[in-house]
Formats: sequence, C-alpha cells, structure tokens
Amino acid sequence: MHRSWIVSALMLALMACRRQHHGPPAVWLPPDTATIARSPEGDEIRYGRALVMHTAKFFGPEGSLTTSANGMNCQNCHLAAGTAPWGNNFSAAWATYPKYRDRSGSVESLEKKINDCFERSLNGRPIDSTGPEMKAMVAYMRWLAGKVPRGERPAGSGITQLPWQPQAADPARGKLVYIRLCSTCHGADGQGKKAGAEFLYPPLWGQQSFNTGAGIFRISKMAGYIYNNMPQGTTWQAPVLTINEAWDVAAWIVSQPRPYKAYPADWPNIATKPPDHPFGPYADSFSETRHKYGPFGSMLPASSVKP
Repeated sequence: MHRSWIVSALMLALMACRRQHHGPPAVWLPPDTATIARSPEGDEIRYGRALVMHTAKFFGPEGSLTTSANGMNCQNCHLAAGTAPWGNNFSAAWATYPKYRDRSGSVESLEKKINDCFERSLNGRPIDSTGPEMKAMVAYMRWLAGKVPRGERPAGSGITQLPWQPQAADPARGKLVYIRLCSTCHGADGQGKKAGAEFLYPPLWGQQSFNTGAGIFRISKMAGYIYNNMPQGTTWQAPVLTINEAWDVAAWIVSQPRPYKAYPADWPNIATKPPDHPFGPYADSFSETRHKYGPFGSMLPASSVKP
C-alpha cells in the first residue's frame, strides 16, 4: 500500500513537470508603464506611447505637427497602445526588425515598417525617419520588447491566423453579423465614432479608413483580428464570434469602398504572395475574387488546410 502511494505521488509529480515544461508558452504581457524612468530616455518612451495612442492629435487632419494622416490613431489597429495579446501588439517589433519581407523583397527597418503604416493604414504620408517622433515610437517599441530575445515572437504577438475555411467567406452573411454586433460602435455606415479630433471607434470603410494597401485589408488578417478582439470587450480567452462569423464579417468589411492605393512594387516575387492578397498578378490562375474571399484550400499546401 505504501509503495503504491509513492508510485502514485511520483506519477503526479511527473505529470506536473510535463505540464510545466511542455504546456503552451505564457502569453506576453507588457511592462508596467509606472516603471518608465523619469529621465530624458523615459520622456522619449512616454512621447512615443502618446504618439501611438493619440496619433490624430499630432498627424491627423487637425494635427499639431502635420496634417499627413487620415485621423485614425495607431492604437485603433494596435489595441491598447500596442499591448493587447493577439490585438496586433508590438511585442515582437523591436526583436524581429530589421528583417527581410517578401512584400517589398528587401530587408526592412522598423522605421520603414512604421512609415508603411502611415502610408497604408493611416492613408497618409511617411514621417521623417530620423526625426524625434519616429525615434520616440521606436523607443517605445524597444521598451515594450523588454526581455524578448532577439529574433523571437512571443506568444500572443501580432494577429492570430485562423484556420482557412473550406467555403468562401460571405459578405452578405457578414453584414448581418456586423449589424447585430459591430454597428453599435462603428456605425451602420461603418464610419466609426469620434471623440473630439480622434476616433474612439475607427471607421472601417470610407475615405477616413485604411486604404487597400494596408495589411489588415487582407481578409485573413481582418478575420483573425476580429475573432480575438471584437465586439468591444472580447478577449482572446473568450471569443464572442465563431470562426465562420469572423471570416464573414471580415468579408463584409473588405467588400466596402475605401481609398484605393496601388503598390505595383509589392511582392516582386509573385510566388510569395499570400493566398488572400486581393490584387494580381498571381502565380496561379485563380481570380482576384477568389483570392479575396476564398475558398483558399486549393491555393495552400495540404498541411495548411484545417477543418
């Protein structure tokens, strides 16, 4: 009896050890802003954070520095000033840039990536890559990275890649979900809600929204972002929408009119284009509509297709 008890205890300890070492990695959490030093370096970090949170006040149509952006804030897409798990956060930004990107076919700096967002997501113009605002935003992202090892992406970084669905995403079905769950914040017309000079809830289409060159215009990016973060109050631990609903809502949003901006230099090697990039040319014979809404299964390696 005593020997049996010892064996049972050892088995339980072994199972606990396995859970500890082989369970899912802990989700990245941002450092506490109270730990930012009271120093010139700390002031730069705080300024970078303010630029991310209140971009429109500095760069929007009524910006205090320039009027080079559409009125959205960086944190309208990078939730909670770029700190929300699977909310398009900045946890991997400092650790993974500079890096080679297929979209440009070149090694890009973090400054280049930030200016891409100004041009595409904010439908504006690049800012001075050596100026104080750029330096402050980079300093903030460097501070957020903390102890993230060079070259690594922590769990919870970026946007979740949802399973590719066997059917095409349906804008008509998505419209019904949008009206029921999204229109309260973003408006039935998709134009968002403003609080003074800033958007409390961003426009999802129309002239003040992101343009067709933005990464979030790809349906898989939009669907993953929606699934873990929307409607307001949703967390990645408790999604409100089903995966199919997230794909359909994304289809409705990307089907709506927005600023069109061509980037003919993108994807110089067309074979590296993501399957849901909605503009040709392509290395396959599928149409732009198929690339925009799916189904994507036959465009993917067999290992990428999930039920």
